[in-house]
Amino acid sequence: MADPPSTLLDTDSDEELPAGWEERSTNDGRVYYANHQDQTTTWVHPRTGKRKRITGELPFGWTKAVDDKGRQFFVDHLKKRTTYTDPRLAFAMEESADPSKLAQRFDAYSTALHVLQGRDLSGQYAIVTGANSGIGFEAARSLALHGVHVVLACRNLKSGNDAAGRIRKELDQAQVVVMHLDLASLRSIKQFAQNYILRDWPLHMLICNAAVFGLPWQQTEDGIEMTFQVNHVGHFYLVNLLTEVLKKSAPARIVIVSSESHRFIDFYSSKLDMNEVAVPKEKFWPILAYGRSKLANILHSNELNRRLSSHNVTCNALHPGNMIYTGLGKNWWFYRLLWHLVRPFTKSAQQGAATSIFCATARELEGVGGMYFNHCCACMPSDEAQSEELGAAMWELTEKILKEALNKNVL
Repeated sequence: MADPPSTLLDTDSDEELPAGWEERSTNDGRVYYANHQDQTTTWVHPRTGKRKRITGELPFGWTKAVDDKGRQFFVDHLKKRTTYTDPRLAFAMEESADPSKLAQRFDAYSTALHVLQGRDLSGQYAIVTGANSGIGFEAARSLALHGVHVVLACRNLKSGNDAAGRIRKELDQAQVVVMHLDLASLRSIKQFAQNYILRDWPLHMLICNAAVFGLPWQQTEDGIEMTFQVNHVGHFYLVNLLTEVLKKSAPARIVIVSSESHRFIDFYSSKLDMNEVAVPKEKFWPILAYGRSKLANILHSNELNRRLSSHNVTCNALHPGNMIYTGLGKNWWFYRLLWHLVRPFTKSAQQGAATSIFCATARELEGVGGMYFNHCCACMPSDEAQSEELGAAMWELTEKILKEALNKNVL
């Protein structure tokens, strides 16, 4: 197979490469530069110092293939030729050195399928918690339709199997597996993690999506307030149990679904204690309990990124959208009525899943973590959510809560 010269598509004249240099790309779209004189490579343009990445779909008539040595090449079916040079190379986009200034490619109207348009994610493995309905289902569905092997981690197995069936009906080759996971039970979380590890699968995306809202005060079987355990402690434990799998699968990403509700909560001090995050029954208010758990989500995400980014495992948190019509508001008639009334003015579940999918798959977020996203765009969370001291304190407190519960139950 002949390889046409790399000048098949000329770059802009003001970014012309010096003599002896060649522009190339990796399988995941990152552009690098090879110096044939001294046999070195660099990620930045030798003259401009810019970094670039290839995005978007292949031109009409082009497909990707892999040769017998595992190298990716491109086939132009219209002109009957092949090349190892990505035809999109000339249109690669500049990457910002500051991840907080990423160019916005999507907005509030974008869907998860829009975010994934043109992507082939075959060979990737993902877990989506709460994937039987709503945003979680749309996230799992969108990934599966683009080649990802997706585990639907669900408390209700019947509902989970129904969801998997709907995905397979849409694409019979979809690789979807349903596994039982009840975040209100540390025993269930441990069993789920052990079952996943025994399958010897890698894990490239862990989307912590499941949540409860509007529950009255109640304790789980582990003696932890229900909203705080399902929304925060359960996911904290799950990530801890799967951390080694994520490291071995690197690059890997953790995505934690939070909420703008985190902005209405103040812990006032980095010296946290149980009275501040798990309010006793007589002072309990469901909306504040939800907000506390969502602030804990962002603190957890940022602290995870600080601890794991050196292992090429990154973590970002996000807000999916305001009052999206899912099962989240089912626990009280008032919430159900309110969700029904605002439904025409809010995002669909497909739109709500867009930011989760963006955080899990966007090329520009490779190696980027510790951020908070809304409408697929990086934004600043509350001052408390950005506090490293508070993040470390929340981590320590959650570990203490877990240790006490695990010792009590002797799992």
